[in-house]
Amino acid sequence: MKGLVIKKNANLFTVECDGQHKELSPSGKTKAKGIFVGDIVEFDESITKVCARKNILIRPPMANLDKLFIVIAPSPKPDFVLVDKILIYCHLNDIEPVLVINKIDLADEDFIKQVQEDYSAYKIILLSAKCGNVDNLEKEIDGVCAMAGQSAVGKSSCINAIFKNEGFTQVGDLSSKIERGKQTTRLVSLYKVGNGYLADTAGFSLLDLAFVSDIQPRELASYYPDFLSGREKCKYRSCLHEGGECGVRAEAEEGKISKRRYQNYLKILQELKNSKKY
Repeated sequence: MKGLVIKKNANLFTVECDGQHKELSPSGKTKAKGIFVGDIVEFDESITKVCARKNILIRPPMANLDKLFIVIAPSPKPDFVLVDKILIYCHLNDIEPVLVINKIDLADEDFIKQVQEDYSAYKIILLSAKCGNVDNLEKEIDGVCAMAGQSAVGKSSCINAIFKNEGFTQVGDLSSKIERGKQTTRLVSLYKVGNGYLADTAGFSLLDLAFVSDIQPRELASYYPDFLSGREKCKYRSCLHEGGECGVRAEAEEGKISKRRYQNYLKILQELKNSKKY
């Protein structure tokens, strides 16, 4: 039989199969290879095989993540370099990114409009978790999903609001669990929400160069879909888009692509060039 690992507790795993939950231990071979929440596994009396993964994340520890909700808010001031890093992380790991603007009750129209213009290549959701307005976010939960974003933007509030809407009896425990885990790597569980699963973690608050460990500086621009038109106008195929006869830089100056996105690109590019790997 085959099922989805939705919880890990020491050496015991909760596997969901056809709507039923089974508590299973791994066989010797699977134990040695490691099992993550989100894994698809084969089992009989124990877990006998871990199926091929589309991705694996170390913090939070998960596998086969399908969709990542990247949460920002008007307060605290958004770290758009972090947003861009998480977007690149999604592209690298075959994860669908969705940008979530929380606390819209505090946001002015200019803030929302600017974000929508800068990130027009991505799906954007507007909500206020404080007001319980998370219906449009719930509708986007499909497959295995998680939250990302800097601290204090309301990731935990979004998670708790969704769980309350779904009628979870353990929402109090989940709430305190999420709050305790904000700054630490910890175990993750998946909860059925709508057509998918939501991880009870507000992880991904920070990313350093480890997230782009396999990217060469010349490859970075390929993870900016809004740069595609400009890249085709560069004089040199090896262009890093820092200056000279560069189509990307020209389009940024002309306002055809986001100047903020372009500046973020340059900052991340410099990080890559300064890293020990390069």
